[in-house]
Amino acid sequence: MSTPLSATFRAILMRDIRLAWSQGGTGTMALSFFMIAVTLFAFGVGPEPQVLARIAAGVIWVVALLACLLSLDRLYQADYEDGSLDDLALSPLGLTGVAAAKILAHWLATVVPLILIAPLLGMFMNLAPEGYGILLLSLLVGTPALSLIGSIGAALTVSVRRGGVLMALLVLPLYIPTLIFGVGAVDAAMGMVGSSANLALLGAVTLVALAIGPFASAAALRLALE
Repeated sequence: MSTPLSATFRAILMRDIRLAWSQGGTGTMALSFFMIAVTLFAFGVGPEPQVLARIAAGVIWVVALLACLLSLDRLYQADYEDGSLDDLALSPLGLTGVAAAKILAHWLATVVPLILIAPLLGMFMNLAPEGYGILLLSLLVGTPALSLIGSIGAALTVSVRRGGVLMALLVLPLYIPTLIFGVGAVDAAMGMVGSSANLALLGAVTLVALAIGPFASAAALRLALE
């Protein structure tokens, strides 16, 4: 039998997932941006297979990062503007639980589709066969940190009109370790060198973000609502 806490968490989670894939939702927008941007990189660089293979992991990771960032702008904004964030703050979950539910919904609805389509785009970018598995694994391990860290930026700028640029300036420097270790893991696998060290560091970044993200987001939202 579900408790009020789990029922509220599940309701917020399912609502945000549905909204992400509604007409004009952030899930559709992020996936479209991801596919178009990687394709443009391939056309811009040219058809040279060796060049494409060399930059494939970096391009896919950078564009996935930007697609994630693009979809974070409305993570809390709509609820803040229509006043429902005040109601959510009074729910049994509290702001920390609400932030955790919305972060998980963002990752499931917006980032997971990017991960699933990444191998197809890797094929388009002539990624070496030994890089596919590690690319998927690195994205699975590392992308939760993008949602967690991005949530803090979204919460800090929730009361700022058109705060997307400010949020990007706050969040992008914090994304650098995830980007470095994610691309490094794939490059190590393609170079026939063990990628476990990069994956371990990537996991450590995600764990630190998990320990801090919901609480920092809740604190920032609390300040915005006061």
